[in-house]
Amino acid sequence: MTNADETTGHATGTGVWLVGARGSVAVTAIAGAAALRAGLTEPIGCVSATAAFAAAGLPDYRDLVFGGHDVSQISVLKQAEELAADGVLPARLPAMVADELRAAEAAIRPGVPRLGEERPVRDRINTLIADIEEFRTAHRLRRVVVINVASTEPPFPARAEHLRLPDLEAALDRDQADLPPSSEYAYAALRAGCPYVDFTPSTGVRLPALDELALEAGVPYAGSDAKTGETLLVSALAPMFTTRALRVRSWSGTNLLGGGDGATLADAGAAVSKTVSKRRGLDSLLDATVDGRTHIDNVPAQGGWKTAWDHVGFEGFLGTRMTLQTTWQGCDSALAAPLLLDLARLLARAHEAGVTGAFSPAGFFFKDPVPAAGAEVDYRLASQYEALVAWASSVSQADPR
Repeated sequence: MTNADETTGHATGTGVWLVGARGSVAVTAIAGAAALRAGLTEPIGCVSATAAFAAAGLPDYRDLVFGGHDVSQISVLKQAEELAADGVLPARLPAMVADELRAAEAAIRPGVPRLGEERPVRDRINTLIADIEEFRTAHRLRRVVVINVASTEPPFPARAEHLRLPDLEAALDRDQADLPPSSEYAYAALRAGCPYVDFTPSTGVRLPALDELALEAGVPYAGSDAKTGETLLVSALAPMFTTRALRVRSWSGTNLLGGGDGATLADAGAAVSKTVSKRRGLDSLLDATVDGRTHIDNVPAQGGWKTAWDHVGFEGFLGTRMTLQTTWQGCDSALAAPLLLDLARLLARAHEAGVTGAFSPAGFFFKDPVPAAGAEVDYRLASQYEALVAWASSVSQADPR
């Protein structure tokens, strides 16, 4: 596949650089994009493929080129075959798109080890930047969107150098900067001039110094923690109670999941990142902190499938006590992958349209959205969708950069 206009030689493709490129969500997205290009499937679950975005000038699925970083050694094709065996991908799909899976595998480079390494952080980051720039040049890409879909990290303690970009740069120069891997990737993406997306609740780009860097580099970013299941349901249901003036007294949830996410979230620290992200939106939607907790349990037998139960206790007229109970059962990778493709297309277009810093219209996709400077986060799903559609309409007639 060529990524240059045959008459002008100009770069036309859009790179999608995935941190965690051999993971289930990333491989489902890569295989799904290949299936869309080949006409083997419909864009079900792809919000950006609906009529509301038809005139927004988003890059075509045919123009997406995949690469990334990963610390895993499993190949993209092997991961796809395992996903097919688990019923996440259609059984024959890995063989049908094997060439595209191998092409993505060839563009994957070693990631940042979780336990760190002997080299200075600045050197590690420079290697990450060089990998992205080599990918952009080799494939003659107009732009590259970097999306973090790696395993969730535990919460990271704030450091003084995280507050201002000059302080972070000075700490990096002295080899005294303390950053989680997700923020190393975010820094590298922004320095490479790439839009960046935090698909997970890891710290990533959510440091004041990195917001400064995004503005300086002239690129947009979005996050964090994509909502694909239970929290998607909560963001639609919670406003129902508040708009009907019903008093929610408790909201408890239990999530059962297996696969890589289940294994990661079995770690108490990583689970805290996820549960805090989930509850922050709920408290905001209800304008109160209510009783109840969110539990996440690793059940390896679930594989790539997730079950979530919610129990809502609420009060109606004359203090009458009532309950709502829901069960959500779904395949997390199949729910997440189309959102990954949506965000790649939307952030590429936002970059083209000259957006810099936090791209708040993308809040529709996240549990804990990054707001625009000085703005409050609106967690209501319908309002978030309206804001996203309004932005798409605003750029439908805009001249690309």
